[in-house]
Amino acid sequence: MRKKAVPVGIEDFERIINEDYYYVDKTMLIEELLINRAPVTLFTRPRRFGKTLNMSMLRYFFDVKDKEENKKLFENLKIYNSEYMSEQGKYPVIFISLKDLKGNTWEENFMLIKKHIKNLYMEFYDLKDKLNPIFKNDFEKIVMEKEDADWIYSLKNLSNYLYEYYRKSVIILIDEYDAPIINAFDKGYYNEAINFFQTFYSSALKTNNSLKYGVLTGITRIIKEGIFSGLNNLYVNTILSKDYSEYFGLLESEVIEMLEYFDMKYKIEEVREWYNGYIFGESKVYNPWSIINYLRTKELQAYWVNTSDNALIYDNLKNSTVDVFNNLQTLFEGKEIKKEISPFFTFEELSKFDGIWQLMVYNGYLKINEKLSNDEYMVKIPNYEIQTFFKKGFIDKFLVSGNYFNPMMDALLDGDIEEFERRLQNIFLVNTSFYDLKGEKVYHSLFLGMLIWLRDKYEVKSNGERGHGRYDAMLIPLDKVKPAYIFEFKVSKTIKGLTAKAEEALEQIKEKQYHAGLKEKGISKIYKIGIAFKGKNVKVKYEV
Repeated sequence: MRKKAVPVGIEDFERIINEDYYYVDKTMLIEELLINRAPVTLFTRPRRFGKTLNMSMLRYFFDVKDKEENKKLFENLKIYNSEYMSEQGKYPVIFISLKDLKGNTWEENFMLIKKHIKNLYMEFYDLKDKLNPIFKNDFEKIVMEKEDADWIYSLKNLSNYLYEYYRKSVIILIDEYDAPIINAFDKGYYNEAINFFQTFYSSALKTNNSLKYGVLTGITRIIKEGIFSGLNNLYVNTILSKDYSEYFGLLESEVIEMLEYFDMKYKIEEVREWYNGYIFGESKVYNPWSIINYLRTKELQAYWVNTSDNALIYDNLKNSTVDVFNNLQTLFEGKEIKKEISPFFTFEELSKFDGIWQLMVYNGYLKINEKLSNDEYMVKIPNYEIQTFFKKGFIDKFLVSGNYFNPMMDALLDGDIEEFERRLQNIFLVNTSFYDLKGEKVYHSLFLGMLIWLRDKYEVKSNGERGHGRYDAMLIPLDKVKPAYIFEFKVSKTIKGLTAKAEEALEQIKEKQYHAGLKEKGISKIYKIGIAFKGKNVKVKYEV
């Protein structure tokens, strides 16, 4: 029997069902929404965890247009036997996705918004002539992109037009509601975006008598910016919430079923290591984008981490404190850290100590491992795929490209310390972001690069006690035939003093016997390396 196809990149529910793609049945989300009957629901989940496909499913279920054809889509799915199937095809539906509104300026983005809204109106062009003259005129202004068109109230107005035409309350579905706001923050026109979207959303969702239900998706709940201020009919469902947890991402039982269907059940352990590890509410889930791509290619690799823009994360890492670097070190070692994770997100929090961790959790780069109390959680890297993001992404974006970093580390492991020094110096000269790191963060950055690059070959340690003091960094080989490396870092006040500082660092390693105990472990060769920094200048002294 011919197998169903793998739906890579297909987010249209109708196409998946009609063209016989494999579909993981999430239709009971509909029943749960109707049982709870929250006027407006916001789901926040990381990118590529099934939000858009679920929104498409809701659209085809509720839409009064083509309701009989749409009903057939659900015939073999769980919702079909539910008493809530009676709600199918009962409401006019507005569905809008904002994930592609990413202009570099507000002017550019506003043009995209207008095109987006115009296309949305065109979906309902047939009803225009049946509206009263005032509504018809306003409708035409949007379609013709007139300067005096009411763009800011366009979503609410469209719901009013649909209500007048159908005499039925309207369902509004907004996918990736926060995408243009996050982009605006990154590109520097945040205030202009907030001023528009605050009214655009609230008018449609808060003061709209034509509204039956509203459902939004996004990565975060943005609160202090006024978008949802006064919206007392809003229910927010985050990755911390217990309900709806099984509808975004894939449960292990669903993954096993998929692997079995495609004759790959024997790969489950590898799949767990690479793509499992997320916890939404009380459900352990897999990354669906990665699973789908793996089923198509049958190759274990990083699929999800290459699909999104990480500029906001990198910008905040660059400006973070040394404490953040220490925490990153702990995470890279496979351990967990304790952090306060609020159910609400504000851009002001990014400048606070724990802002970066909230950003990483809500974006899917860290997982909630354990709840301690109130908003306190233990968090860690969820799986091997995310480890590869930190390895490649951190080195490429935060240190330098791998084209510079990798040869430097190869030279170190080959014992060519002079070449190591030359390439390290070159990194400082060519990489401005590395240079922007001040003081102790330079060492931490270099060390973290070593940590994630070498973790398969070396036990990488920092600030450990050994001998008569604390070393800065140490590489202990997993294969005892290989050499160990001990590092001590110093800052010179002058360029002329670099050599003396590097020699001082080397002498400190020897005097305080940081190498103590390594030979007893069977390691015969030990590199003692002192490194001194001054601006973009570096000096290395070593002994074996």
